[in-house]
Amino acid sequence: MLESLPEFGTGVLYAVLVSAAYTCAVALVAGKSRRPRLLEAARLGAYGTVSLVALATLVLAYAFVTHDFRIRYVARYSDRSMPLPYLFASLWGGQDGSLLWWSFLLSVYTVACIAWMKGRYRELQPYVIATLMSILGFFGVLMLFAANPFWTSLAGARPDGEGLNPLLQNFYMAIHPPSLYTGFVGCAVPFAFAVAALVTGRLDNEWIAASRKWMLFAWLFLSIGNGLGMLWAYEELGWGGYWAWDPVENAACLPWFTASAFLHSIMVQERRGMLKVWNVALVCMTFFLTIFGTFLTRSGMIASVHSFAQSDIGKYFVVYMGLILATSAGLIIWRLPLLRAEGCIETVISREALFVFNNWALLGIATFIAVATVFPKLSELWSEPVTVGPAFYNRWVVPAGLAVFALMGAGPLFGYRKTSRDALIRAFKIPLLVTAVVSVAHLILGGALGFPALVPSPAIYPGFLGVILQVLGSGLPLMSIALCAFNFAVIAQEFVRGVQARRSSRPEESILGALFRLVSKGRRRYGGYVVHAGIALMFVGFTGKVWSVDKETALRPGETFVVDSYRFTYQGSRMEVDPSKRMVFADLKVDRVSGGSLGIASPAKFIYRKMPEQPTSEVAMIHTFRDDIYLVLGSANPQTKVATFQIHINPLVSYIWLGLIVVIFGSAICLWPDLALGESGAWAYVRAAGSFTASLFLALLLASTPARAFAQGSSSLHAGTVEMRSPQEREVFPMLLCQCGACARLPLDNCVCSTAEEERTHIRAMMASGATNQQIFDDYVARYGTAALAVPPNKGKLSAIWVVPVLGVVMAGIGVAMLLRRWKKAGAAEVSAAAGVDSPDDYDRKLDEELERLDG
Repeated sequence: MLESLPEFGTGVLYAVLVSAAYTCAVALVAGKSRRPRLLEAARLGAYGTVSLVALATLVLAYAFVTHDFRIRYVARYSDRSMPLPYLFASLWGGQDGSLLWWSFLLSVYTVACIAWMKGRYRELQPYVIATLMSILGFFGVLMLFAANPFWTSLAGARPDGEGLNPLLQNFYMAIHPPSLYTGFVGCAVPFAFAVAALVTGRLDNEWIAASRKWMLFAWLFLSIGNGLGMLWAYEELGWGGYWAWDPVENAACLPWFTASAFLHSIMVQERRGMLKVWNVALVCMTFFLTIFGTFLTRSGMIASVHSFAQSDIGKYFVVYMGLILATSAGLIIWRLPLLRAEGCIETVISREALFVFNNWALLGIATFIAVATVFPKLSELWSEPVTVGPAFYNRWVVPAGLAVFALMGAGPLFGYRKTSRDALIRAFKIPLLVTAVVSVAHLILGGALGFPALVPSPAIYPGFLGVILQVLGSGLPLMSIALCAFNFAVIAQEFVRGVQARRSSRPEESILGALFRLVSKGRRRYGGYVVHAGIALMFVGFTGKVWSVDKETALRPGETFVVDSYRFTYQGSRMEVDPSKRMVFADLKVDRVSGGSLGIASPAKFIYRKMPEQPTSEVAMIHTFRDDIYLVLGSANPQTKVATFQIHINPLVSYIWLGLIVVIFGSAICLWPDLALGESGAWAYVRAAGSFTASLFLALLLASTPARAFAQGSSSLHAGTVEMRSPQEREVFPMLLCQCGACARLPLDNCVCSTAEEERTHIRAMMASGATNQQIFDDYVARYGTAALAVPPNKGKLSAIWVVPVLGVVMAGIGVAMLLRRWKKAGAAEVSAAAGVDSPDDYDRKLDEELERLDG
């Protein structure tokens, strides 16, 4: 068998495709005929298919472990010196293997879903199985005809492989892709239930109840995957940040937005029988975006530090995405009569109205990110290529994100159907008071603590709109901290009121006992509040980026350098060698200016044996309660002993990782089975235990970060941060992209390669001669083209990217106005119908009493 291992692996993939097609056909016939034996045959066929996928995965893993370099994929992504954990990580380190890993995870979901459905959802089961098998069949076609992980090299077996990219030889990268894939693939199960509900016409709350926790589980791992990706970028890429709006980062977060919208809007359908079309469309859209994200990553269509090379795989994805859109739209249009809402939103002063606004905002952000991500490719159709950089995203997404954050906090304060003025005053009084106190304290004390409430905002937009956005941008830190305080106050108030209500009827309960029983009885509600608290903590960490300090210096042994409140003393460099690389470390003693040592930090350069011309930068970090001290070694001259360093003081970053842990913990509470609702099946506990285990594991992992303060990260070849010497440099350098051809087109304020340094020297000379920003931009474009700009110019056909956000805001405003008018008419009609029965005051009073009873 060893001699024919590649052929055996390919044969297994053919068997997967045949088995998936057979099972899909049997399941469709079972659904049409409603014959139990055919349904059981489909279930067994699905088990057989997933077993074959598992066998193919084991065969490829065995090929990596045994160093079977006849297989092209094994030779490209491993070598004999790699330790066993990284050999397994190589399974998803490249395009071909990642598709097989995608299929394997879908197989695990399929087994879990089919076992969980046994004895229930008999009308939906056949079409759920058929949908999952069709997805497996698509990936089977991909692997057989476009990206076969078992293809052999025409030149025969090599003596050794090329090895895994150093960027990927990192612990976080070993667990980040599986986590993200788990979230991506998990969205297939709710999609399968939605398709089954549309085909059968069973569009009541049955499919919602069946798919809700599957979507929540997928959403949880989308959150974990994106969080681990941020952590990997922070420790590995060596530029001092965690999110750069890279196209693959964008593709990974798109399904998160639509899944978040779905998890909120289904509550409206369950309570009021509304938003049925919207919920089905959101599920289909979420699954589509997972395929779209996989397409962006694997087709190589858009340049990215994360994406794989150009390949022919893109055309398969384009056809499949078209099929998903056509099938979903066709089924929804067919079933529109069954998707009519059973009620209407009576007033904007209600929880369901805020959920609608929240959904619109989330979908708007996702749409903006998607358009901006593909715009560079679209621009090639009618003009020269352009680039959309982080500055453009930040200017629009940050305010929109704060709007969603505000809606998140306000939502729990409103009741369903209608909320009276008195109830709103009671609900908002304490949170608004806390927000006001925190805002005033921030304005007065923030500067002294190193967290000023108002910060300069660069002007990157022309005209009146640019002035408005620049003014608003300077106040975003104050607004963000105020909204964090508002959200924390709302969450605390909800828990306090719940405990008080419970103890009023059961005075014998202790506060902790009442809290425990409150959460256990309302896992979904209070687990959601815990998730909101985690997101608020993450916003605290995101806001800290505004107050970061970045410096660059050159030191001789014994010299010191002060940045912010820390003193750095360079002690010298040293070299270490292992079988795969040479490592040059530079030791820095770090002390507080006020007194007290924080230890020795040792950033490094690694020179790998197989790529000596591309040394990698390894980050050293020291974590304090307030700051992350982030150090990158630029160079170390062995003759002069001079070393250059990039030093970043990043405040509050740890709150991002802490918030992620809280989000996972809250999701685990929501996922824990409820015995009263009959959710105590074995797979329900497996699903909940998986989320709880992920929470515990990640908590221990992140808690150990301070102990690994000097652990090395990065393999970034160019990333770093350049010291800005003037306000004009802060405005210009982020807008221009490096054109060296070797890096991932990083902005000049990040790239530290020789080409970037030459460009900065040239630009500084132009600034010294009095050149304006626009003259500098024109000079850069004349030499390199518009693709060298991080923000597309607002002229000609390229103005489209500028119009999209403004047009989106205008359309959203028109849509909101139309909804308000419609809801006002509907509410007036209901009041008129109720005339003579209750006065408006009686109606408000009864609603308040009912809401208080439900909330209690």
